[in-house]
Amino acid sequence: MANINPLFFPLRLSASSAVILCLARACVAADGPVSGDSVIRAPAGGSEIVITTTGRCAGAIHSLMWNGKEFIDSADHGRQLQSASNFDAGKQPFFPETFNPTEAGSARDGAGKSSTSKLLELRAKDNELATKSLMAFWLAPGEKSQGHPALNEKKLSDHLLAKEVRIGFKEWKNVLDYRVVFTVPRTERHTYAQFEALTGYMPPDFSRFETFDSKTEKLELLSDGPGEQSRPIVFSNESGSHAMGIFSPDQPSRGYEGAGYGRFRFRAEKVVKWNCVFRVKDDNGVRPGDHSYRMFVPIGTREDVRLTLAALHKELAATK
Repeated sequence: MANINPLFFPLRLSASSAVILCLARACVAADGPVSGDSVIRAPAGGSEIVITTTGRCAGAIHSLMWNGKEFIDSADHGRQLQSASNFDAGKQPFFPETFNPTEAGSARDGAGKSSTSKLLELRAKDNELATKSLMAFWLAPGEKSQGHPALNEKKLSDHLLAKEVRIGFKEWKNVLDYRVVFTVPRTERHTYAQFEALTGYMPPDFSRFETFDSKTEKLELLSDGPGEQSRPIVFSNESGSHAMGIFSPDQPSRGYEGAGYGRFRFRAEKVVKWNCVFRVKDDNGVRPGDHSYRMFVPIGTREDVRLTLAALHKELAATK
């Protein structure tokens, strides 16, 4: 199956791998490679949310199961529940994928069993997961995307990604509290940064795209796009028995108030995708160092997700 760009549409943390904490099923020898294999789980909505990471995807989330159904289509190294970023480089204009650090790995990794990304740390226990990694560039030097050559000169970037994932937030057991920190190297200069703080590639039967209106607390049908708009998104199957949403109290990015939440349907590849995107533009240079974002991912039936989004919006939006 063809690779699909984890940041298809234009839209922390220093670490040493020498000493890694060993918790529950996530364990690594002091001087050895870090294992990316882990499982966290917690009860939710009469079932259980089970999240699996793999070494194949450098600790990115390979699987999310709830109520007997898989929510993630992890066919290559772009189709996970994961994070990525996209930048201009030097004096070159911005084109998608041409300078694109990606958590799970590279396009060339394909459906293979290893990742070009480097996992530095993984901790998993009960309902909590934390990882730290160096992200691979999506394109290898010399490769092209839509006719535009890669601007990176190596396969592994110097961009660090740290994430913390917790199943459950306050009284809402069916929510992923998902936090990411992108660390932009001080040795690089960019005037435009596009942070795909989180994307979810889902099986094609999650075919119903809707937005959540915080004023009416209703879901409204959303076109296939592709592209972004400003309201939280819900993907569900037609019966409404299984659904996933995305909401961030950090949205929108300044100057990009009409964007932030994207949706895409790849019919030929039989996969659908949502994302939560933040942008920074500064002609004097994007600030190096940490860029942090927090998101909430409700899971359950379509009605569960609607009610949870309503409650989360009341709880969090007013505190932004």
